[in-house]
Amino acid sequence: MAPLPGAELVHTPLQLYRYLLRCCRQLPTKGMQEHYRHAVRQSFRVHSDEDNPERIQQIIKRAIEDADWIMNKYKKQN
Repeated sequence: MAPLPGAELVHTPLQLYRYLLRCCRQLPTKGMQEHYRHAVRQSFRVHSDEDNPERIQQIIKRAIEDADWIMNKYKKQN
């Protein structure tokens, strides 16, 4: 289960970035939203020089899985 509809449409780093920021907006508190938004930005900076298409797809897949886990974690707490 994806955290937001549209995860299956994410194929590029820019699409992933926008998708993850939308996920951040769904978190319950401003503090959590800011924390994860910062983490998303940092990850994009770290991987900005990646040019291997296979590795990019691995990163996208893992990021969506991680977002799913985080969204489910906070959904269960509420």
